[in-house]
Amino acid sequence: MNETGRPQELPMSNPRADRVRDVARLAGRPARLKRGRFLAEGPQAVREALVLHRERTASGEPGVVHEVFASESCLDRLPELAGLADGVALRLANDDVLAAMADTVNPQGIVAVCSFVDVSLESVLDAGPRLIAVMCQVRDPGNAGTVLRAADAAGADAVVLTASSVDIYNPKAVRSTAGSLFHLPVVLGADVEELVALCKERGIGILAADGYGTLNLDKLQDENAARRLGASAALSAYALEAPTAWLFGNEAQGLSDSELALADHRVAVPVYGSAESLNLGTAATVCLYASARSQQGASRG
Repeated sequence: MNETGRPQELPMSNPRADRVRDVARLAGRPARLKRGRFLAEGPQAVREALVLHRERTASGEPGVVHEVFASESCLDRLPELAGLADGVALRLANDDVLAAMADTVNPQGIVAVCSFVDVSLESVLDAGPRLIAVMCQVRDPGNAGTVLRAADAAGADAVVLTASSVDIYNPKAVRSTAGSLFHLPVVLGADVEELVALCKERGIGILAADGYGTLNLDKLQDENAARRLGASAALSAYALEAPTAWLFGNEAQGLSDSELALADHRVAVPVYGSAESLNLGTAATVCLYASARSQQGASRG
């Protein structure tokens, strides 16, 4: 390393080199599962991965980031990334090499090889969560990443994907999280019936986001606001400030009948315009923020 914290060797320049191909294989699921590693691409994702890496290693836990490959222009533009990568293998690479490694057509100058970061369902529930986003049979990586990012923004305690949902380590899914994958616990491969049973044992309510739901989310929020102002508790069909797991369904079919039957209530986000419905990411954002706002209000008294 020189005084800037950058590696001194010449940048990697052969996009057909074995090491480059080895990294590129992580764009495919078989290689990810075999090695327990995935790719984080772009400054935002790599920055958040490195921050988590430093936090974990400082507390004596295993790190998250194994290697970082970056262009000189990227490090010129964002010199703090080299500082965050202190203690991590950092290699310079030219644009052709980074393009060969990355899943995107136009990579953003930096790629990191990271360990899987998912956790067990038991560890999430034992921590006493108040807000959980559950994706049931969500198949599109972009949608899955968007819901995870929305959950992070809403202050959710965890995100759970069922066994039939997309691989969250898919490069498109990772990009769609915009770094949020490294911010909150993520559980993969959950059985939704087991999840619901364990949640109910711990007093966590189950709400299903459903366009045909009998509860209107806006009305439910109004009822909760009135109750907090001193109106009768009977006015509210469900206390939004209570610990809650929201179920979000498949992009095309929504939640199945069996999944809907697991919920305490089916909640519809009202559509006031001419749109047929909301997409998954938007609906999840509205629902999670409804709970988050009530929970934040309750915590302030």
